[in-house]
Amino acid sequence: MTDTTEPVLLEETKGHVRVLTLNRAAKKNALSSDLVQALIAGFAAAAADDDVRVVGFTGAGDAFCSGADLKERRPASGDSAQRPSMEDQVVRLVSGIRVDCEKPVIAGINGLAIGAGLAIAMCADMRIASAKARFHPGYARAGSSPDCGLSWTLPQAIGHERAMRFLLDPQMTDADSALGLGLVGEVAPDEEFEEAFLAYCRKIAEVAPLASAQTKRLVTRAGILADLEQHLRDELELARRALKSEDGREAVKAIFEKRKPEFTGR
Repeated sequence: MTDTTEPVLLEETKGHVRVLTLNRAAKKNALSSDLVQALIAGFAAAAADDDVRVVGFTGAGDAFCSGADLKERRPASGDSAQRPSMEDQVVRLVSGIRVDCEKPVIAGINGLAIGAGLAIAMCADMRIASAKARFHPGYARAGSSPDCGLSWTLPQAIGHERAMRFLLDPQMTDADSALGLGLVGEVAPDEEFEEAFLAYCRKIAEVAPLASAQTKRLVTRAGILADLEQHLRDELELARRALKSEDGREAVKAIFEKRKPEFTGR
């Protein structure tokens, strides 16, 4: 019997540009374990390919990425031992985009970017958004704190105070407001987005490869944390702790009940 299941990640090379497309449109491209592992492999392969000078990534359908897939079924006990832990996957993904891939990475934010979806977009070196794109950190609303490197990348992009305001006073942010904040560097009309995204990727691919690689290495090094891996692991541990707290459970319950949460600090 033929397997008709579509891959969770589409990979296409257009000239010197490798385009990775999150391909779970029915799930708003939520990050499943399989998709995260495919992204890790996709960025590693692009980084190792001498013909690739720029890596672009975007989402299928009407969303970029709606965050972690909270409804994903856990693997059977026999499979779980063969899968990397969530912490290991996050470390490899964030490092793979921002540090290990010494080629410019450009995120094409075609629609909704929430939580971990926003976080992986912020790992890119540059971002271009469709006019219909929407952004929301998601974490504080669920009684939690950022993960997937967002507490590192966001202040770098928009500054400390703007990052704190964005994370702790969460609102749905439209594309023009995101441009004003510095979350993205360009906004294109929705009907022209795909063409504009690829055109910018190709433009950056025209830069001498050595110049691009050295520039990314130096700019990344200037803002790198002393122990990035430990920071990423601490993010996940603190987020997990917050979600398991009484306030975390109350926040999630309030979201589903469409009411204001009542926090106790426990």
